[in-house]
Amino acid sequence: MLDKPSDLAAVMADMGARAKAAARVLAQTPGAAKDAALRTMAEAVEAAAPEILAANAADVERARGAGMAASFIDRLRLDEARIAGIAAALRDIAALPDPVGAVTEEWTRPNGLRIRRVRTPIGTIGVIYESRPNVTADAGALCLKAGNAAILRGGSDSALSSRAIHAALARGLEAAGLPADAIQIVPVSDRAAVGEMLAGLGGAIDVIVPRGGRSLVERVQRDARVPVFAHLEGLCHVYVDKAADPAMAVEVTLNSKMRRTGICGSAETLLVDQAAARTHLGPILDALRAAGCEVRGSDAVRALYPDAAPATEEDFRTEYLDAIISVEIVDGVEGAIAHIARFSSGHTEAIVTQDEAAAARFFGAVDSAILLHNASTQFADGGEFGFGGEIGIATGKMHARGPVGVEQLTSFNYRVSGTGQLRP
Repeated sequence: MLDKPSDLAAVMADMGARAKAAARVLAQTPGAAKDAALRTMAEAVEAAAPEILAANAADVERARGAGMAASFIDRLRLDEARIAGIAAALRDIAALPDPVGAVTEEWTRPNGLRIRRVRTPIGTIGVIYESRPNVTADAGALCLKAGNAAILRGGSDSALSSRAIHAALARGLEAAGLPADAIQIVPVSDRAAVGEMLAGLGGAIDVIVPRGGRSLVERVQRDARVPVFAHLEGLCHVYVDKAADPAMAVEVTLNSKMRRTGICGSAETLLVDQAAARTHLGPILDALRAAGCEVRGSDAVRALYPDAAPATEEDFRTEYLDAIISVEIVDGVEGAIAHIARFSSGHTEAIVTQDEAAAARFFGAVDSAILLHNASTQFADGGEFGFGGEIGIATGKMHARGPVGVEQLTSFNYRVSGTGQLRP
């Protein structure tokens, strides 16, 4: 236990120094060695399943006792299948190409200089997350694959689960001959530890990635002294165009909302083209309600579908993370674009249409990180993109955007080769 704030500051500073030293080792570690470590970490997670499940059971019991919502419990809970999924994700990341050292572009100048842009590790990544204990493995593995050290700070609600998973990762790293300090987890739940990380640990942390609710991300974006990869919230939209296949519109909307309501890629708003409202709206809303979703509609929606509850403007600004959806009727693709521009958080939007021109217009005008045509918003996930997993979704405009996978966790430098050229 830490007795005084000064103890915490010292512990965090030491973690930063050890991470920085580990990052120097990882930057020089061959891809094959990193991949072997990831596979060994997967075996260690599988071997530690009883300990991880016992720790998770204690976390879940405490969360239930505190009256946490069912959606929160779902994000927190682990079972044998989810632990197998954690191990599989580690192996998937191991199977990805090594991003470090990849030449992304090269050219030769008229004076004979050969210039290459080459991917390099960022250094040390600080990851601050809340209830999902699997993030411990996903984040640590992705950072490792990209040649970075990681300092992880999980939420207090999942503390026992996260620490049990981390212990397995550390055993795997050591067994593979890599420094255990490559992936560290903050050993206390004191929120002051977050403040220490946001201050950069004396220059040890190069990037912060928050993964959690609005209050966490707002604090990180407000207080961080280092760059941040983040999204504030997932106000995701599905737009059903007049040229949408009716059956596809039902299935895509239903999956976008109800597959898992508590994830950031879950659709929160349905927009329906007024030209298709009389044919498409009712079957979609019937399917949603039959699946247990509460429907909140505008006056125009309720005129056609009286069973919808009234929607306020605030509903269209709300990330429910629950079985609730806001519904509006819009004037074609231009109306959908205008609504999304007003209310979207820039995360993920989908259009359902058989009209390729409408889809192209939607893609060209909507400025969100992820856009989908005739597919569920729940594909907004690094694993589904073939990244082997993700450390989060970024909605900023610089460097990393969308699912943050191994390539987004690298930087680059320019390597210039000459034959003795001098600048006149």
